[in-house]
Amino acid sequence: MGYRVVVAGATGNVGREMLNILAERQFPVDELAVLASRRSLGTEVSFGDKTLTTQDIDSFDFTGWDMALFAIGSDATKVYAPKAAATGCVVIDNSSLYRYDPDIPLIVPECNPQAIHDYKNKNIIANPNCSTAQMVVALKPLHDRARIKRVVVSTYQSVSGSGKEGMDELWDQTKAIYNPTTEVEPKKFQKQIAFNVIPQIDVFMEDGSTKEEWKMVVETKKIVDPSIKVTATCVRVPVFVGHSEAVNIEFEEFLDEDEARDILREAPGIMVIDKREDGGYVSPIECAGDFATFISRIRQDSTVENGINLWCVSDNLRKGAALNAVQIAELLGREALKKG
Repeated sequence: MGYRVVVAGATGNVGREMLNILAERQFPVDELAVLASRRSLGTEVSFGDKTLTTQDIDSFDFTGWDMALFAIGSDATKVYAPKAAATGCVVIDNSSLYRYDPDIPLIVPECNPQAIHDYKNKNIIANPNCSTAQMVVALKPLHDRARIKRVVVSTYQSVSGSGKEGMDELWDQTKAIYNPTTEVEPKKFQKQIAFNVIPQIDVFMEDGSTKEEWKMVVETKKIVDPSIKVTATCVRVPVFVGHSEAVNIEFEEFLDEDEARDILREAPGIMVIDKREDGGYVSPIECAGDFATFISRIRQDSTVENGINLWCVSDNLRKGAALNAVQIAELLGREALKKG
């Protein structure tokens, strides 16, 4: 027996990816509704070999639906998620709106699946930030072995993390560089993104960090362990899909790089490709379209007593958003709703 599933925001990058992944993973769907705002009403989207027409989220009745995957941004989620939850439909939300609510679980299934039962507090489950999701998949198995004290992470985040507008801006600016008669001013980003890097994602906070950096700190603590100290520098790079992270980890006890490599090879959701030769690592263009979080460049850090460095790459539209949401749906169905 399957589930009655809603995908809200079905015409956006993440919403379309949710539909792709639900089909690819053969999620047990008995009935599927795809929702969008009125300006996208009637747009057709694909689900496996089916073509579905979007319905108006404003007039949709969530009564009788089992779960809803939301990819509509915080403002719209604030309006529609409580309405859906009040009918008994469990909301799996990809926005940042509920991530820091202590009554709402923030879940990466490879890390804290036990938190799934807390959905009953408000009938809402939060999906983490894209940069956090891939990092904690690597941190959790290492933390279980040697306990992490501190993480220093620098991210190299693709433009798809900012939506279709970000991807279009990179494309248009890149073309304009080769056409001197055309100029494309930055609109989505603070500076030119083509052939450039921008050390700002989201707004600045009082302490000089950006909100994206703050998210990585707070979410890692909530998902893995509140005692872990995290400092992050988040950078937007001219890559269409795939976030990369250089991660430095300091442990409470010594962890040999070979043991770390073995632990990560056995960990769920991770693919280790780590050869000490030219090209013996994974870059973002190679991870696009894949489910896994790829780990490379695992090595001892001799500048601290118990340190490891690693390189972490993942498709941000998948593990960083849509895939994790579908994995939460699978976990919810398996552990909490248990139909059939």
